[in-house]
Amino acid sequence: MREHMDLVHKLVSQTAKRVPSYVCRDDLVSAGMASLAMAARQFDESRGVPFERYAATRIRGGLIDELRAHDWASRPVRSRARAVASTTEKLTASLGRPPTSTEVADAAGLTVGALAHLTDDVHRAVVLNFDSLVADHSAEALLPTADGDPEEELLRQERAECVTKAIDALPERLRVVVRGYFFEERTVSEIADELGVTQSRISQLRTEAIELLRDGVNAQLDPEAITPLSARSATVSRRRVAYRAAMAG
Repeated sequence: MREHMDLVHKLVSQTAKRVPSYVCRDDLVSAGMASLAMAARQFDESRGVPFERYAATRIRGGLIDELRAHDWASRPVRSRARAVASTTEKLTASLGRPPTSTEVADAAGLTVGALAHLTDDVHRAVVLNFDSLVADHSAEALLPTADGDPEEELLRQERAECVTKAIDALPERLRVVVRGYFFEERTVSEIADELGVTQSRISQLRTEAIELLRDGVNAQLDPEAITPLSARSATVSRRRVAYRAAMAG
């Protein structure tokens, strides 16, 4: 822990350059230190992976989890927003003027209504100092109005939270695969090296994790969509039953 504390501050500094200024650096450092402690407890030298490399992976994952916990916009919303921003920049360069909403929507393959809805989603994710806005009598001008259905937004947030908890409930190896592949943008070979298995095995674990996630989320939010337990594979059935129980807890 003492030898690698500088690694936490280094990764926090790299992360802080790519996030909004309102993100609390102390919170990132705390999350990084907690991940370093977890890495120290779970490190297995017999796997042949250097501790610094293993710890860096766990710390990056902890920082991502910390940022995601405070991000009001989902990952797909952020991804679509970046794509639209890139399209807008290209149109501005080619047209020599700011493009209209219709031009941006056409270039991005969206309807004007879908573009407006995406913009609202991004605006709702922006954290503002409401006290200072009220003091300046500018809150009404800056805070966006929500034209969407509040119930739909609550359901979306509930689904997102359920998926996050479903990932946390996965067995350790499956959780490493899911976080590494889908959230940390690591290659299959990197994950295989960390876990000491073949790349084909990582693909199998990824498929198994996705099936468990789908089953666990459906068990909580859409019971009618649950895949019936198979009598042919008692091992798979026991695994699903145990996972559903972990999700329920």
